[in-house]
Amino acid sequence: MAVSGAQNRPFSQSVECSRFVLLPECPGNSESWFLSRCFRALLSDGVRGVVSFADPVPRRTASGVLVMPGHVGTIYAATNAVYAGRATARTVKLLPDGTVFNERTAQKIRRQEQGHQYAQEQLIALGAPRPRPGCDPAIWLREAPRSAPAMSATAARIATYSGSAEPAASGRRSISACPPDTQYPKCPDPEPAAP
Repeated sequence: MAVSGAQNRPFSQSVECSRFVLLPECPGNSESWFLSRCFRALLSDGVRGVVSFADPVPRRTASGVLVMPGHVGTIYAATNAVYAGRATARTVKLLPDGTVFNERTAQKIRRQEQGHQYAQEQLIALGAPRPRPGCDPAIWLREAPRSAPAMSATAARIATYSGSAEPAASGRRSISACPPDTQYPKCPDPEPAAP
């Protein structure tokens, strides 16, 4: 993301908001209040741009219970972020409880990075065998879904938002390389058709 006509240095002048969660008991407008405080703190540390994502695809458990209604990024629109359209469609794997088993989680297993034990346990709980000592994690991961047929797949195109840690008026004007006439999404995507 370019801000004020200059290219931001990734991880120092521009960052990604990868997860935003508040408890349901937080009062109304807590999201935008908290985001504005985060932007102020980021700006004081030299960060000028933030990219965020919203997942508009509803998710259900294998038994049909709605666990995620789909989010369109209303909190980002409320803080004057620029809606930059949809990311490239990806196929995501869903666990029976409706959570996504994404490529980043799979990569943790392949590379045995922090968090790989939790990810492996998710697949083992679905019926995948425990990895044998010394086995190649990438090979185990390739075989595991065959033993855990409860996983399903769906296509997803997440919504992308570009925001500025600079004051709202000047920050929004200075964000470039984003379609200026793209309208904020107003409702989640239709639910994926059952396989």
